[in-house]
Amino acid sequence: MKILVTACFLLGITATAANAIDLAELAPCRPAAAKLCDRSGGMSWNNLLHCGATLAAHSWRIGDECRAVLKKYGQL
Repeated sequence: MKILVTACFLLGITATAANAIDLAELAPCRPAAAKLCDRSGGMSWNNLLHCGATLAAHSWRIGDECRAVLKKYGQL
């Protein structure tokens, strides 16, 4: 039983690490998110991840660096 739990834990860690987003890459989108996204929950990185659709909808109003980040993560 301990081996099964350990195997599931290690599988979960590797899957999480493989899908991890480098938060430094999202930095170009922070100013646009401050203007265009809902800030009721504060300007946390979690809220920045959730406002990708809003930024994509206003892609003509954001900078090229932010547009490149959205393209990389499949929002554009």
